Amino acid sequence: MASAGSHAMAPSAVEGAADEMSFATNYDKVVESFDDMGLKEDLLRGVYAHGFEKPSAIQQRAIMPVVEGHDTIAQAQSGTGKTGTFSIGILQRIDTAPEAVAKGPQALVLAPTRELAQQSQKVMAALGMHLGVTAHACVGGTAVRDDMAAFSRGVHVVVGTPGRVQDMITRGVFDVSNLKIFCLDEADQMLDRGFKDQIYEIFSCGLPKDMQVILFSATMPNVALELTDKFMREPKRILVKRDELTLDGIKQFYVNVQKEDWKLDTLCDLYETLTITQSIIYCNTRRKVDMLVEQMTARSFTVSATHGEMEQRDREAILREFRSGATRVLITTDLLARGIDVQQVSMVINYDLPTNRENYIHRIGRSGRFGRKGIAINFVTEADFPYLKDIEEFYHTKVEEMPTSVADLL
Repeated sequence: MASAGSHAMAPSAVEGAADEMSFATNYDKVVESFDDMGLKEDLLRGVYAHGFEKPSAIQQRAIMPVVEGHDTIAQAQSGTGKTGTFSIGILQRIDTAPEAVAKGPQALVLAPTRELAQQSQKVMAALGMHLGVTAHACVGGTAVRDDMAAFSRGVHVVVGTPGRVQDMITRGVFDVSNLKIFCLDEADQMLDRGFKDQIYEIFSCGLPKDMQVILFSATMPNVALELTDKFMREPKRILVKRDELTLDGIKQFYVNVQKEDWKLDTLCDLYETLTITQSIIYCNTRRKVDMLVEQMTARSFTVSATHGEMEQRDREAILREFRSGATRVLITTDLLARGIDVQQVSMVINYDLPTNRENYIHRIGRSGRFGRKGIAINFVTEADFPYLKDIEEFYHTKVEEMPTSVADLL
């Protein structure tokens, strides 16, 4: 557990230490069965009821350091059970006695998007059902009065986005004095410039000095690891080497479309293949998503779309339809790339190569969750080839030219 005083550090308190940081795994305990983790009986019931049978690789390694109270940095690629890992670890440490809930929330999980926060809250609530644990999603786009009502009724775990969580703390609605655990999900994005300031502000809101800090993410750029040094003490590190990050079972291809104008025709040619199962198409901008939907619809192709400017309830309805299989082709921005669990997707198309190479793994990780087979197809213009080469080098992977028989691989 973090030592006293560790979480009151100023953002610039440890400038030189980053150079000496070790990025290697420093915790090697592996527990291959949920039964051997010493979990509470009612938590185990929730774990098995949720459909977990055997812990995934990251769960075998990262649940125990969280349960033992260590600050923890855990990395595994998309679709390997990160949410289950931190949820089980946190739930094991929650005090469910009636008098404990009256003292305020005991755990805070921050996520970069509403969708990811809501999904994590659902997992947390399902796993903790037999424990009587209340998990509340504290996200923007919902009524503030609903948050206020939830906090006044009492919650054990808050899962939220930085803006709304900070607002609730500032208003005095969310009492942080009883927090035992602070978890950052998708740490690479959370610690990116946009969220870094908000996270430091939340840290400066009087969080307990001995609070445990845990980070989970699919990728860990050095900059994220350096930042963790500023607000974690002696963390247990469970890190996957970068060259293991490309998911097994995902076949990666590129199509040389030569120029931007030819992408649409290429996509239309592929449409029949896309609808064999279900597909997600990624664009880099909301404008491009809207334009592509318009153009595909004009050509009588059925597609649905979601992006950050849409009303939250509309986004949720579209995702529900897609999950149920009512729609087969979903066009979106990177909003969806982190953690939205769409099990049946077997093909991802990068209509645009991601502008941030870290996002490549998040996007294609959508198509082969938990070892399911998947195909990723990258549309590449002449100008894109250097970026594709950069992605190949970064992930130590090879992206082959797409064969004409791609449908046979599904």
